[in-house]
Order: sequence, then structure tokens, then C-alpha cells
Amino acid sequence: MTSHVELRDLGHAYDNGHFLFRHGNADLKSGRITAIVGPSGSGKSTLLAILAGWVAPTEGEVIRHEIKDLGWVPQLPIGVSRRTVLDHVMLPMLIRGFPRRRAQVRAESILQEFGLADIADKPYGQLSGGEAQRLMLARAVATARDLMLVDEPTASLDRASARTVIASIRHLAMQGSVVAVATHDLELRDVCDDVIDLGRWADNI
Repeated sequence: MTSHVELRDLGHAYDNGHFLFRHGNADLKSGRITAIVGPSGSGKSTLLAILAGWVAPTEGEVIRHEIKDLGWVPQLPIGVSRRTVLDHVMLPMLIRGFPRRRAQVRAESILQEFGLADIADKPYGQLSGGEAQRLMLARAVATARDLMLVDEPTASLDRASARTVIASIRHLAMQGSVVAVATHDLELRDVCDDVIDLGRWADNI
């Protein structure tokens, strides 16, 4: 069985009982990108957190098939200014107990995948916005590839940088990951294979 995530009759409400959305159904599949779209405040980041298992839905269930690990890419890149690109990709592996040499070899391979090998020694503080966002994707896959959750990855980028990030997200799917992307970006939405429209899920309330 290939990895995928089923959402069955999903609903989520605030503490005051007001529902963001209800009766949502979807199947997020390996090798495909699912865009999560909707107006501001519709619950895009909340749905990502539900997919991750960090937030329990008010109604319905999330069924993860063959999902052993997940990666999270935040909307705003986070890094240590003086540490290099290579350091940032090695870090999650070192935390997991990888031997340093093994972590370095794997990190170098991942940087090659994401077109970052040429700047492996560049300090994080000197990266462009597009480079920093691609680095977040590369860091996320260092220890996780089954399910990748990406929050507004192109929101603060110019179009040229956004397109390099979109290409990296497509690469993740081509490698077999289940990829879910919360986005307002119409160009990113257009390259996604499937769409969850939370505006329509809100119509079920």
C-alpha cells in the first residue's frame, strides 16, 4: 500500500463552538501535491496542524496510511545567521543521532537535490529569500519524506524566487512524498494536483 492520508467528515471549531469548516473529505496521495486554499482565517494552517497530528479535529478523523514520518516547513524561514547551509541540513540528523560523517554525506546529497550544493558553505544570514525557503524544504526532508506539510512557502518571495521554490515542491512529490501546501499563490495552486478549498468546506457549516 502506498502512503496517503484520508480525511473523513472532518470538522474543526474554535473553543467558543464556532466552526471553521465541517464535513470535509479528501485523500492526499503519494506523489501528488494538494493545495489547501481559502480566504484568510479559513483554517489553512490549522488544517496543516491537524494533518501533522498536533491538533485534534473537533469532528471526523484523519487516517494516515504508511506514514512513518513528517516534515514541516514554516511560512517564515528560521535559521541561525552564522551557521552555514550545510549545518542547517545536518542539524536534524545529528539530533536524531546520526554519526557526523553520515549526516554530512546525506546533507550534501540533499543540497544537490534542491540546487543548493553551490552555497553549502554560505552563512544563513547571507541567503536570499528564495534560497532560505528552499533550505527549509531541504532541512525538512533530512529526516522525513513520507508527509511534507508546507505553509505559504511563496508568500514573501518575488516571482523568480517563488518559481524555484515551486520547482522544489514539485521535486518532493516526484520523489513519492505526500505533499500538502497551504497557499494564496495562484501560480502554486495551478501546479498542484489536487485542491482542498476551505471556503467550500465552510459552506457545510
